[in-house]
Amino acid sequence: MSKTNSQSVQRYSSTTRVLHWVSAVLILSTIPIGAIMLREGLARPTQDLLFILHKNGGVIIFALVVARLIWRAISPPPPLPASVSGWQQKAAKFGHWGLYGMLLVMSVSGYVRVRAGGFPVEMLDAIGAPTFVPRSDALADFAQTVHHYGRVFLVALIIAHVAAALWHMIRRDGVMRRIWPPVGS
Repeated sequence: MSKTNSQSVQRYSSTTRVLHWVSAVLILSTIPIGAIMLREGLARPTQDLLFILHKNGGVIIFALVVARLIWRAISPPPPLPASVSGWQQKAAKFGHWGLYGMLLVMSVSGYVRVRAGGFPVEMLDAIGAPTFVPRSDALADFAQTVHHYGRVFLVALIIAHVAAALWHMIRRDGVMRRIWPPVGS
């Protein structure tokens, strides 16, 4: 088991940590909401509420991912501890960029599915945001397909990300210390 002096590990900024954990909570909430809202036999008011939560959660997640990417450009991540091998560093980089990419794909495909299908996005409608997508059943169906299959890849990336985090917690190699706790020192 590899132990690293926790004082020698460089941490993500407080802003990065807060954005990461707020994003994680929203993403891990939105996935089951999306699965439950599609169940047959669900009471219509419950289903409507879940659709509203899922759609608007997607808008918030999109905004958080964009904010995270901008912040990442301003405040690059600290280096991984020396105990992390080269292939693990490459896998971590691929995994992080894959998560960012899939979160954008899921947000955009969900938005296109809803707008092209002629449905509201309540949060955006409330602030008078323009609809950037024309009404089109073909486009809505395509976006729904992308969203449907994209979730499989996104969930696989999340599982890999969590498994890697657990591995580093077990190893106590300082990697988790970079992102935890969300606030404080």
